[in-house]
Amino acid sequence: MLGFLNWLFWTLALGAIALTLAYRRVDLRTATATLGLSLLVYFALSGSNWLLDLLLAAAWGGMLALNFTDLRREQVTSPLLRFYKTLVPQLSTTEREALEAGTVWWDGELFTGLPDWSRLTSLPAAQLSAEESAFLDGPTDELCRRLDDWQITHELGDMPREIWNFIIEKKFFAMIIPKRYGGLQFSPLGVASVLAKLSSRSTVAASTIGVPNSLGPAELLLHYGTEEQKDYYLPRLARGEEIPCFALTSPRVGSDAASIHDTGVVCRGVFNGQHVIGIRLNWDKRYITLAPISTVLGLAFKLRDPDHLIGDKDEYGITAALIPTHLPGIEIGRRHFPINIPFQNGPTRGKDVFVPIDYIIGGRARAGQGWKMLVEQLSAGRGVTLPSNAMGGGRAAVLACGAYARIRRQFNLPIAQFEGVGEALARIAGHAYIINAAVNVTCTVLGRGEKPSVPSAILKYHCTELARKIANDAMDVHGGKGIMLGPKNYLARAYEVLPVAITVEGANILTRSLIIFGQGAVRCHPFVLKEMEAAQYPDFERALREFDRHLFGHIGYAISNAARSFWLALTHARYSSVPVSGPTARFYQHVNRFSAAFALSADVAMLTLGGSLKRRELLSARLGDVFSSMYLASMVLKHHENQGQPAADLPLVEWSCRTLLYHAQEQLHGFLRNLPNRPVAALLRALIFPRGRQYFAPSDEIGQEMVKLITHPTDSRERLIAGIYSARDPGNPLGQLQQALEMAESLVPLEQRLKDAVRSGLIESEHPLEQIELAERQGILNGAEAEQLRRYDALVMEITGVDDFDPGEIGRRVEPKAQEPRAGSQAA
Repeated sequence: MLGFLNWLFWTLALGAIALTLAYRRVDLRTATATLGLSLLVYFALSGSNWLLDLLLAAAWGGMLALNFTDLRREQVTSPLLRFYKTLVPQLSTTEREALEAGTVWWDGELFTGLPDWSRLTSLPAAQLSAEESAFLDGPTDELCRRLDDWQITHELGDMPREIWNFIIEKKFFAMIIPKRYGGLQFSPLGVASVLAKLSSRSTVAASTIGVPNSLGPAELLLHYGTEEQKDYYLPRLARGEEIPCFALTSPRVGSDAASIHDTGVVCRGVFNGQHVIGIRLNWDKRYITLAPISTVLGLAFKLRDPDHLIGDKDEYGITAALIPTHLPGIEIGRRHFPINIPFQNGPTRGKDVFVPIDYIIGGRARAGQGWKMLVEQLSAGRGVTLPSNAMGGGRAAVLACGAYARIRRQFNLPIAQFEGVGEALARIAGHAYIINAAVNVTCTVLGRGEKPSVPSAILKYHCTELARKIANDAMDVHGGKGIMLGPKNYLARAYEVLPVAITVEGANILTRSLIIFGQGAVRCHPFVLKEMEAAQYPDFERALREFDRHLFGHIGYAISNAARSFWLALTHARYSSVPVSGPTARFYQHVNRFSAAFALSADVAMLTLGGSLKRRELLSARLGDVFSSMYLASMVLKHHENQGQPAADLPLVEWSCRTLLYHAQEQLHGFLRNLPNRPVAALLRALIFPRGRQYFAPSDEIGQEMVKLITHPTDSRERLIAGIYSARDPGNPLGQLQQALEMAESLVPLEQRLKDAVRSGLIESEHPLEQIELAERQGILNGAEAEQLRRYDALVMEITGVDDFDPGEIGRRVEPKAQEPRAGSQAA
């Protein structure tokens, strides 16, 4: 028995040493030496049998041999490289451009399994410039004050001419254009803040203004245009003399934009009386925002040069050009009606439209680079416009629902006191906090020159999906108030527009299933893309050197992540090193744990499934969810730090992190349940969940604390809703709701006095206004106090009231009529 215990002790000690070396990512040479010495001690003291000693010695001998570089390359790496070349196909130009678009930031750290938190914590807090703040408090507030959403969405089907003029005059379409061209030159955070405030007031205005400040002609010109193109178009765009749109989607091709059928053929022709080399274009596009009123059309098409007029190639591929919409053969003006939200959106067609070759963005030198342009700019822009609209909508929902649940009473209680309503309110607050954190931190890094393509996809997908959840919960909290359309309804249009955000700039199903992990697995992984590039070098010796370096780095990384996954799961990450202490430190540790588990799972998925992983969309989506949850939890922690780590916000932080990381755990569990290779899945489960699934969703108590934060005028509530339009204008329901909430808080003592009088029998009426009247007569309330309660009751009834209409107002008969001429000059 003693001999067995002695052997067990030394075997466990040897295993602990190996685990520690792997956990700390010790280099191969040091690890070999350390294990060699450890084995000598083990052989001398453990008393193990000779067969086990022989196996351990052989394993160490193999490890030792790997330290001899030439031997390793010749005997190990060279055959593996040849085999690897047969497995991995050559990257197409389109695939390479998509993978190389943008930069890798914090997303790359999460893929390592050992994130360097200093890369995130060293990022300065989000801060607007003085000019951006002044624009938000001045023109943006004024525009919000002028907007009448019911008039826009129901009566006119468009913004009034004076609103268009104001938007152009104050350069809302020129926020991303540099000052030297007459624009405002706002940062991504500045643009996001403007759009968030607008979206809290009018989804039509936010959508209309968002598009020219996202992926469109101005953005493409700034990065790829010739100086002549910039000097001509950018000042005109800034002044509003040109209304831009960008046309990509075709009837037969939606998300598969690389397969568009729109064509351009290089040929000779006459333009403005001169014989020039140009392009004859034919296109059919739909879903194009601002197309009905555009004066300049950004067009994506496939360029061919059969006569080799501009070079030696026949096919150039996707190309982007700027096309004035007044040219013969162009059709614009007709409108789509996107889900009852009438922003200017419609089809455009072109038949044999001839333009000079220099209309290509960037000139003829940029022929065939359209796809690269689009994916590079989408890698940043996708993280701003739609997420900021979601942020504004989420903030507005917190303000509205928190106040409404406090002032709306059922069964003689504010509905906020019912746990079922409170559950929805907690989700609204938590999801809004996640969106705020993600947008603010990511926009800050965008403003510092990064273009993190995968985080931008994460924001686009998850912010819009969280906004959809917020809208659903907000409708449930408001009940009948939310579903009765009319000027008094401040929820329905925001609820209706959400499928638009879900669909555009990469449909959410596609983004989740193919982009987040599909692109991230290669782009963010520390070795995969480097291995693929090394394998494609034409010089075999160079390929061997580079592939060897990255391959064995990858192997060490995978072994380390297996060790880290096991140890961090076994200890619940309690001993993981993090940059903070205090109540949030555990969440940093849990991100470390899931980072290791995710990195290991990603490697195993790519190893066991190979190229078929691309078709295993459900597995890819689950891994993408794990990745996204870690990223968003990191943003929550950074956002809390940026705001000065207020203790009052800890329920929001804990709910957000627990919700996200619990989701990461469950998606890992789902991935392991469905991994086709069952023995490998079992081994992975033993490494990732040795104690089972130990992470739990937030408790009910945390949710109830959050309800208190948003149903009272607290500092936490103010931080959560900051930046929306909540002015106390008569026509602004958000301002009215905030006013009612503050009145409710101040009138608590008076309401309690009235309630006590009713309970004691001094007042017998059940009608609130009669109770106030009787209390005033009996001296329970003085005249001023009674008047305060009457004003509060009137405000509550105004807010909770709904509209009704004469039957003739509900339906409108539209007589058939000829197509109207295009409205290209309408905005001017």
